[in-house]
Amino acid sequence: MPANGHLRVMNPSPLDRFLRLFADVRDGEGLSALLLMINVFLILTAYLLLKVVREPLILAGGGAEVKSYSAAGQALLLLVLVPLYSALASRVPRKKLINWVTFAFALCLPAFYVLARLNVPLGIPFYLWVGVFSLMIIAQFWAFANDVYTTDEGKRLFPIIGFGASAGAVAGSFIAGWLIQPIGVYQLMLVAAAILIVSLALTNLVDARERKRREGHLPPPDTTAEMPAATTSEMRIATTAEMRAAGSQPVQKEGAFALVFRHRYLLLIACMVLVLNWVNSLGEYIVSRTVTDAAHTAGIAMGSPAEKVFIGEFYASYTGIVNLAALVIQLFLVSRIVKYLGVRYAVLILPLIALGGYGLLAFYPVLAAVRWAKTAENATDYSLQNTIRQMLFLPTTRDQKYKAKQAIDGFFVRMGDVLQAATVFAGTTWLALRPQGFARFNLVLVVIWLVFAWQVGREFQKRTSVTE
Repeated sequence: MPANGHLRVMNPSPLDRFLRLFADVRDGEGLSALLLMINVFLILTAYLLLKVVREPLILAGGGAEVKSYSAAGQALLLLVLVPLYSALASRVPRKKLINWVTFAFALCLPAFYVLARLNVPLGIPFYLWVGVFSLMIIAQFWAFANDVYTTDEGKRLFPIIGFGASAGAVAGSFIAGWLIQPIGVYQLMLVAAAILIVSLALTNLVDARERKRREGHLPPPDTTAEMPAATTSEMRIATTAEMRAAGSQPVQKEGAFALVFRHRYLLLIACMVLVLNWVNSLGEYIVSRTVTDAAHTAGIAMGSPAEKVFIGEFYASYTGIVNLAALVIQLFLVSRIVKYLGVRYAVLILPLIALGGYGLLAFYPVLAAVRWAKTAENATDYSLQNTIRQMLFLPTTRDQKYKAKQAIDGFFVRMGDVLQAATVFAGTTWLALRPQGFARFNLVLVVIWLVFAWQVGREFQKRTSVTE
């Protein structure tokens, strides 16, 4: 949402000056950026709590095999839910949209809690629900952030907001471990619901603050307080480039998937995200397979307690280093990479890292190489790539932010998981591939990913040519 000539000139606050250590924060921008950072921190914390709850439920209610099919089930659910969300976004303002959707998800948790206490089997439905929740709520948050900021503001401030997501993922795991003994597994559902309500209050605070700053001079029908969240009628486009990107067509009732397939830029993003997730998920399979093989090579019996300890110790160290590296990259590198390289070239960094990593694993598939290749890939994915992916929606219309983003961050992400599962099935059942073979297959996928990333970067550059 662009600034306009009616904004007051503000002096830098102590918060603005502090945040400038990490990003290019202008006068008066610090508070909203901090509130959004805390907001997404809370959302990710709630999600990590729910991930801890879902494991015992799914293992007791369906087993590990059901987990492997969950991505396909979530993709089918999203085929229904994304159009419903799209229809709602076309009818109600963004505040109502976010309040209704978030409150609906939060309200599900006490219901799940009651059913769990009554020993109703919840494994499969709760697992599917958590998967859909994590995609839709996070996509909705970033759509709101994209709506609040202009392209220039988003490129400067998203690195700070993204730190909240990285920190929330780490904090959620620690909080779950701290609470699970004193309060129990199922009670974590209620804690997550309370956290979601707090995050919703922060969203409303930012919405009110930014509308007052930016839209106070506008008549109510022309403000985000009354306009539907998903509308192509853009009254606050700041630059000629954004005007070209958004167009001046009247409000349309176009569906989320129709938007993706009709607009080349959105379709390129969708294809890039799908291939990215396919590569990353297949890489996680390579890690799991390699660490299991390493345990057996070391003489540890399959299925023994020693095997569980070996694998558990590996993953504890591996995930800890990935999360720590992601936090450091997000806090100190992301804003500088965006500033000096721009989004056009920053979007190429992760696929280039993946190309080097899987090139190494294709010829040297030992556990140490697998570990550090995936550490570099995941740490960059959770920090730089996640922030860049959100920035890609800055030069889009409001209906594309609220509708197409749900389709891309939901359905197309899950389709990457589905293709990964199909690849593993075909590779293990018919081709007898080992980790080295899957790494070589990933090399081909990474080349395709690079092509999409290059095209996405070029399209982003065209849409932001005035401000880039």
